[in-house]
Amino acid sequence: MKTRLLILSMMLTIGGTLCCHGQWQAADGPLMTRWAQEVSPEKAHPEYPRPQMVRDKWLNLNGLWECTLATREADRPETFDEWILVPFPIESALSGVMKKVGPDNRLWYRRTFKVPADWPAGRVLLHFEAVDWDATAWLNGQELGSHRGGYDPFTFDITKALKPGREQELVLSVWDPTDDGTQPRGKQVKEPKGIWYTSVTGIWQTVWLEPVPEASIGALEMVPDVDAGVLRLSVETSGAQKGDTIKAVSMAEDDVFMGSVGPVGKPLEIKLKEPKLWSPDSPFLYDLKVELIRNDRTLDAVDSYFGMRKIALGKDKDGITRIMLNGRFLFQYGPLDQGWWPDGLYTAPSDEALRYDLEVLKDLGCNMLRKHVKVEPRRLYYWCDKLGLLVWQDMPSGDKYIRGNEPDLKRSPESAQQFELELGRVMDNLRNHPSIVIWVPFNEGWGQYDTGRITDWVRKRDPSRLVNSTSGWTDRGTGDMNDVHRYPGPGRPEPEADRAIVLGEFGGLGLPLEGHTWQAEKNWGYRSYKTREDLTEAYISLMHRLHPMIGEGLSAAVYTQTTDVEIEVNGLMTYDRAVVKMDAKRLAEAHRRLHGPPPVVSQVVPTSQQEAQSWRYRTTKPDEGWQQPDHDDSSWQEGPGGFGAKDTPGAIVRTEWKSPDIWLRRSFTLDDADFNELSLMVHHDEDAQVYVNGRLVAELTGYTTDYVLAHAGKKLAAALKKGRNVLAVHCRQTRGGQYIDVGISDVKPAEE
Repeated sequence: MKTRLLILSMMLTIGGTLCCHGQWQAADGPLMTRWAQEVSPEKAHPEYPRPQMVRDKWLNLNGLWECTLATREADRPETFDEWILVPFPIESALSGVMKKVGPDNRLWYRRTFKVPADWPAGRVLLHFEAVDWDATAWLNGQELGSHRGGYDPFTFDITKALKPGREQELVLSVWDPTDDGTQPRGKQVKEPKGIWYTSVTGIWQTVWLEPVPEASIGALEMVPDVDAGVLRLSVETSGAQKGDTIKAVSMAEDDVFMGSVGPVGKPLEIKLKEPKLWSPDSPFLYDLKVELIRNDRTLDAVDSYFGMRKIALGKDKDGITRIMLNGRFLFQYGPLDQGWWPDGLYTAPSDEALRYDLEVLKDLGCNMLRKHVKVEPRRLYYWCDKLGLLVWQDMPSGDKYIRGNEPDLKRSPESAQQFELELGRVMDNLRNHPSIVIWVPFNEGWGQYDTGRITDWVRKRDPSRLVNSTSGWTDRGTGDMNDVHRYPGPGRPEPEADRAIVLGEFGGLGLPLEGHTWQAEKNWGYRSYKTREDLTEAYISLMHRLHPMIGEGLSAAVYTQTTDVEIEVNGLMTYDRAVVKMDAKRLAEAHRRLHGPPPVVSQVVPTSQQEAQSWRYRTTKPDEGWQQPDHDDSSWQEGPGGFGAKDTPGAIVRTEWKSPDIWLRRSFTLDDADFNELSLMVHHDEDAQVYVNGRLVAELTGYTTDYVLAHAGKKLAAALKKGRNVLAVHCRQTRGGQYIDVGISDVKPAEE
């Protein structure tokens, strides 16, 4: 259902005097969220945008601005054509414009404001939380400066450019090369399709003003030391003098005050009495007040908060290298979170909407999310801190790609410099959030260069977190983990002595729901289903396969993804957030089990993954009854498994198979047919039918990229018997790679 917002003969009063006698309404976008109807020029992200450094006085400049498009090289326009609702990007419906910009054009903004008369003397700062990508600002005709980077806040001191007692004119120009450039841009492209989405240009986070004294606090750096029970605090100041001091006081919920005082420029330590640790189950946050003091007089003060938590590698009781939170292994599970919205694109329609996604994930039993090639407003991380969600933060990707077997890129000096500049700013901006536990510089070889150096650079810049050098495909043996992607999966790398192993992406199970899609037809998913019930069953099957991998060394898994995005329909929720597409109770229960002891998987009939197993096989259609135990297969060829093409992902090929079909038979003997919960252990590419003693026990569609458990339940148990048994398989290759290998495993639940 499309939502239209209409504000008639409206006055923009936030901060002053810009009048707009006319109309504003959201553009007629293809899909809207329920929060869109609450958006208006008077209610466009009114929340304080910097939760970890709060001052009482500030002025929100979100709302209606004038805008116009011009060629990239054109001078400032004399007139502005349209109204745009800031902070929504111009391509979005909620901007009210919904126009493409493109690399050949420049987007111009204009608005006026008045500085509140009750603001104290001192300096006035103009903050842009995020503008994509190359921005230059003027105030009252005076150039303030420029900034390049789509994901980090930037600030101009506008004190000298202000005209006392008058209306102030602010103008901003923005140019964005999108996918024509090498800059970090994430999933934005000029021509969206598949997993590539609509481009975003210009202001997409809050713009605001702030008065500060001549001597003021500029930034905080808070590093929790759980082992020592202290918070290490560094305070950056501007205009401070020798003899000035910093006072920091923290308070827990029991009104116990802890604090420290020291000279400006020197780190402080706040000793905490019996520290309360932050975790997803108990996201405790300490309040913090920081003051800049001169001669017993407070010059400036900010309110903040922090969480005490430690993220590190360690060995579990079995000697497996794990990701440890506060000294204990916690299996991290949650979705790949793209952070796109049908009505606002990069910008959520409201803070409530931003929080809603996270609340759904918590209700579903997730304890983490991987923020995928995008950086969010600081308020999202605030909600992760408050609600208790671990965050793996990707750096937005850009430049060219490499495949898994290719060497690192040779980026141009300009491209590398910009990447490292933006990465450093992103890290510095977000480093105080306890929810963020892992930095991810590269994803799937996209823009990957100097992997070892970049890994060391990130670790040196922030030694308090782990580094996932490259998620998927292009591991270089660096960083704190080996991260693989398996669709649909799941799968895992082999355990390592010095790094944790993680599944950085898997799943991608798709379901388009009519009335909740970006377009009516031709939606896309890694693996598609027709009903919510079928999707739920397929998802639960993934969890069934995933759980044993935890016992085999897996420390974390990331499912693709939180919501559908444009034509990609792999979400736990629809793109408009109106429907959780699967049975929420069943998902929450399945996720709960992931945090219990993993089951013990034992081989009943081994696959050829570790050691070759002999099969009878043929590639021409056999006679009827070929799957029966008494069928004469003496004329069939004999060879070791597995069977397939060597370039198939995850395949262990011992007998080459390149024809469209293959039929396999193998006999085995059981001394006992009493088992706990039988499953097939299978790697198939693509469709396969599996028979035991002539009975069809499983029909497998699509493909896997690794050996996985395929639950066969009562059918498999009923088909087996003591003595001689026959396992028979038919596999058909339809596209891409091809591979088949099958065994039988028994899954014994661990004692709780």
